[in-house]
Amino acid sequence: MTALVAIVHAGLAAAWVGGMTYSLFVVQPKLKKYFGSREEEREHLTAVIASGNRYKVLALIGVIAATGVILLLLDPDDWWIHALKAALLLIATTIFWYVSWRHWPRRIFATATERPALQRQLLILATTMLTLAATAFALGVAAAQL
Repeated sequence: MTALVAIVHAGLAAAWVGGMTYSLFVVQPKLKKYFGSREEEREHLTAVIASGNRYKVLALIGVIAATGVILLLLDPDDWWIHALKAALLLIATTIFWYVSWRHWPRRIFATATERPALQRQLLILATTMLTLAATAFALGVAAAQL
């Protein structure tokens, strides 16, 4: 039972980290290169790609959190690692909430002069979220070695 929960937990965490990494370091640079100076078109496609994903990501985070709680209950000795991972996940989720419900609506309705600052802000927020999730994932891997 513990192994199955750990596989689901680690697998979904890896999927989240991998998805964010792919978006930040492959998709976004390719879109920028492909569209070049056609900023409006790039923004439109970026919005289409992001559309409808917030509840899928929240479900993913929810299952990661739930399986983390189950793992804690199955192995309470390493509670401090689970607590640290939970804190990192909570901060990353808060950033995700901000990006989904505050940043994106502003970006969708931004003028051409406002957009570059919002794009830079998203890069910082997404990189921070990725760093938090990747650190939590690494802590989980380290915990498995204890």
